[in-house]
Amino acid sequence: MTKEIGAPPHTAALIPQAADALATEQDERGRTPVLVIDEAHLLTHDQLEAIRMLTNHDMDSASPFSCLLVGQPTLRRKVKLGTTAALDQRIALRYALPPMTAEETSSYLAHHIKLAGRSDTLFSDDAISLIHTTSRGLPRAVNNLAIQALLAAFIDDKTIVDESSARAAVAEVTTE
Repeated sequence: MTKEIGAPPHTAALIPQAADALATEQDERGRTPVLVIDEAHLLTHDQLEAIRMLTNHDMDSASPFSCLLVGQPTLRRKVKLGTTAALDQRIALRYALPPMTAEETSSYLAHHIKLAGRSDTLFSDDAISLIHTTSRGLPRAVNNLAIQALLAAFIDDKTIVDESSARAAVAEVTTE
């Protein structure tokens, strides 16, 4: 049994097996598999190295699959480290989701309200503005603040999330 240098013993056999399975999928079915790894910023160095080994197919003449690493901004910094330089060199496309504008935040909330089956106004303009400002337009932060603001409005028996409900949400979310 040959062991890849630097690879943990259990991956020495697994990496070639996975690479062969991916290549077979492409050769036999004519489809390129897509591997999506969400929360990739949580991957360890060894896990990132295993991904690099999977992408090291046919000496880079062909790739048996496409891999999307999706994660927080710390992922970009982690991949840029010298210890993962080989993986960094294999990344063909990078994209960082910019924060939403105030208008996009408003549309984002309206879209989610519509998905929930509501068509009426649930957030006042002042509440949306405060949620946007506090969240800096980051979708996950918008979600957290909006949920807390909805709960605050419900507790106060309000039919709409107003600025005071949004302020209560901000206090709840930002208090340590």
